Amino acid sequence: MKKWLGKYSQQIFLFTAMVIVCILLTIRSEYFLTWKNIRNILEAVSYRLILAIGMTFVIASGVMDLSAGAIVSLCGVTMALALHGGIPVPIAVAFGILLGIALGAVNGLLIHYTGINFFILTLAVSGMLRGISLMITDGKPITKFGQNFIYLGIGRIGEIQLSVLAAALFTLISIPLMFHMKWGGYVLSLGGNREALIKSGIRAGFYRVTVHALLGAAAAAVAVIITARLNSAEPNAGMNMELDAITAVVMGGTSIKGGKASIAGTVMAVLILGVIRNGLTLMSVSSDYQQWITGFLLLVSVLISEIKVYKLKALMK
Repeated sequence: MKKWLGKYSQQIFLFTAMVIVCILLTIRSEYFLTWKNIRNILEAVSYRLILAIGMTFVIASGVMDLSAGAIVSLCGVTMALALHGGIPVPIAVAFGILLGIALGAVNGLLIHYTGINFFILTLAVSGMLRGISLMITDGKPITKFGQNFIYLGIGRIGEIQLSVLAAALFTLISIPLMFHMKWGGYVLSLGGNREALIKSGIRAGFYRVTVHALLGAAAAAVAVIITARLNSAEPNAGMNMELDAITAVVMGGTSIKGGKASIAGTVMAVLILGVIRNGLTLMSVSSDYQQWITGFLLLVSVLISEIKVYKLKALMK
């Protein structure tokens, strides 16, 4: 029992925190615990969850990717231009997803083969991609798409929005992919002990490229959702979205140094961040405070992660 509690302490803490926050918000606002508001929360966090799950794989592999938000922007702009050019919706969406995969794969290739620090590299790539989005749109949003495309962002099956179903499906697929398949095992090994992986004859480069390609695909899927939902492709879309994703991943218990991952933790962290944002909005609190809280939670999560690593090393001595 003690071992189980220790293993899942982060997830238990998050669940407890979410229950407490929900109780407080229910007391403060009569609108919080209504089906309409709960549905709003799920719809608001759906695309964030998709990106956070993709980021979970990348962080578990021992690095981070600061260009995810810029990939969202460029994929959205590219799809919008394709749609305005008369390309059918399925082909335009497929092209956007493939572009996201390609951009993610390039990040993986650069990180693996150049040896450049991933923070610097992906930050530079982020600036370049964001710059391309601004140049090809002249800094202006691209708007007005057909109903077939808009349906991808706001369409529902019954009471549930398609984006919520997509996030749930991606989450369910990610669990066996991470924990029950060879590919996920090697991704965790890449973050936990890269040198041992290479010495075992495993192609570390392949797993580095494919894990970033997965994040690229997730970013492109996010681009589809927000572009369709807003009926607009903004060159500044996805700004700071990677910060939200990283915060959720680290809060959820995935080791910032790699080698350990928690999909369930990421889901709970995304939900609690969504609940906090929703609660602050209901209480008419400025969005500036929401950004501050996200940064603060990231700092606290990193500190907790580092303390856990320090204690583990101390016990092993």
